[in-house]
Amino acid sequence: MELGDVFVYHGGRYVPYRDAKVGLLTHGLNYGTGCFEGIRGYWDAVGLQLHFFRLREHFERMQRSCRLLLIELPCGAEEMCAHTIELARLNDFRQDVYVRPLAFKASEEVGVRLHNVRDDFAIVAVPHKSYFDSSQGLRACVSSWRRMDDNTAPARAKLTGIYVGSALAKSEAHGNGFDEAILLTHDGHVAEGSAENIFIVRDGVVLTPPVTDNILEGITRASLIELCRNELRLEVLERTIDRSELYVADEVFFSGTAVGVSPVVEVDRRAVADGTIGPVSRALANLYHDITLGRNAKYGSWLTTCFAAEVPIEPLAASA
Repeated sequence: MELGDVFVYHGGRYVPYRDAKVGLLTHGLNYGTGCFEGIRGYWDAVGLQLHFFRLREHFERMQRSCRLLLIELPCGAEEMCAHTIELARLNDFRQDVYVRPLAFKASEEVGVRLHNVRDDFAIVAVPHKSYFDSSQGLRACVSSWRRMDDNTAPARAKLTGIYVGSALAKSEAHGNGFDEAILLTHDGHVAEGSAENIFIVRDGVVLTPPVTDNILEGITRASLIELCRNELRLEVLERTIDRSELYVADEVFFSGTAVGVSPVVEVDRRAVADGTIGPVSRALANLYHDITLGRNAKYGSWLTTCFAAEVPIEPLAASA
């Protein structure tokens, strides 16, 4: 399917992508006054079902992001979930899907502000392509760029303008031969990756930066904290992490909608432990994979299914 043929939700209607247009002077394009979500749909080829992971929670977070930008959404979380499911059905996606809801200031005029500007909203769903291959572990570096401070722009929200810092860090890391960047806070503590939350493991304890250290309040992050505590029976501490702790950690891994659980085996050209994927990272990745495909009934409430269950056709009995 060509991108132009994909049905999207925009302007209160389902229209082909090629017909969903914005102008060059659109406020959100010029000033970064927009917010978005990233939502994954996982295709189960055995059960012939598409599972959206924590769909409602993503739209609830989007509502919070919109409040920060004085954006009024045209519908509530439940209706946005319904539009997402309908898009998957209209496009007949029988594969992994990435969903990008987007709310933005849409007036086509010059002037930096949030008030008295028209709002717009859209949902785009496309086949998912892997963000990167982490099967052998990732090589990361600490970026020279710092994570946006919450007093500069709300770091806990997915605001479009904030991601210019992520883009700078990602390209710097790639240009220096690494897979991903790790950003520090303004005072030098570990914040997150360019588009992922981060965890480390030290002496059997799982550590992750607190939400007050300028991180995105990640939905996958929250899910993994719950899995570590309830399934792996590990202690999890949300606390400030020093840069040097990355170098002496037993394990390091990223988490996020696009990347799932992605182990890091090297930071700043120093091997993490023995330089291989650690047991906590591997166990979490396997557990997360099973949950997203609907193979763990205990966490079935985290999934929203898309298609009606297919009933197998019984073969006709042979004539007597």
